[in-house]
This record gives sequence, structure tokens and C-alpha cells, in this order.
Amino acid sequence: MHIIQIANDEDKKSITRNILEELPEWFGIPEAREEYIRDSAGKVFFCAMENEKDLGFLYLKETGKDTVELAVMGVLKEYHRKGIGKELFNRAKKAAKEMGYSFIQVKTVQMGKYKSYDDTTIIFAWKKEFDEKEKNYLP
Repeated sequence: MHIIQIANDEDKKSITRNILEELPEWFGIPEAREEYIRDSAGKVFFCAMENEKDLGFLYLKETGKDTVELAVMGVLKEYHRKGIGKELFNRAKKAAKEMGYSFIQVKTVQMGKYKSYDDTTIIFAWKKEFDEKEKNYLP
């Protein structure tokens, strides 16, 4: 498995669509999913690949002069708990530092609201040492 940065906006949209459509538990609202797909264009975008197959992605969105948001991340369900999200995040963290950002922000739903969400997203965030109140990471 390797992580690559994607520059082409149409490739970003295609990867985003293909992964998110495979994750209806988290991205089941069509309008919201389409917004994530559209918004991938122009963003700093990373994709985890293996043997030409897209396994997961994430993209960053600037929210302030010192801050980027981990806007969305998705990993195919059969590849959960294999370190792909961690590798994507590490690559994004490195890029954020190189671009001069001081913080990476993650917005999440309230802990305890959805067990499956807590088991993946929240656990990932806490393992990465995010501040509980704001979900900010000091890279």
C-alpha cells in the first residue's frame, strides 16, 4: 500500500465518489455525499492505493491562515483497522506542516451519538491526540 497526492480534480471527484458510495453507514445522505465529491476539487488530496486499487482517501480544506480541516476521510470497509487511515493522516500532517499550517482541525459528531461512528472516527481522532473540545491537532 502506498499514499499518493492527487492533483487532477476529476480524479479527486472519482476517487471520492467511489469510496464514499461504498460507505453508506457514514455517507448515506446523497446530497451530503455529493457535496463532499464536489468539494474535493481544488483541495490537497491524498489517496491510499494498492495494486492500482483506491483503498481510501482524505482531503484538507483551509479554514484559516494557520489551520486546515481534515474535511473528509474514507477507507473502504474491508480495509478498516489496517493502518490506512493512520498513513493517510500522517501524509496529510506532513503536507500541512510543509505548507506552513500550525493546526489540523477535525469536526465530529457528539461522542456516543452513533456507536459505529465512535468505533472508527472518534477512536482515530483520540489516538491522534486531538484536543477533545475543538478536535485540533498540533502537528
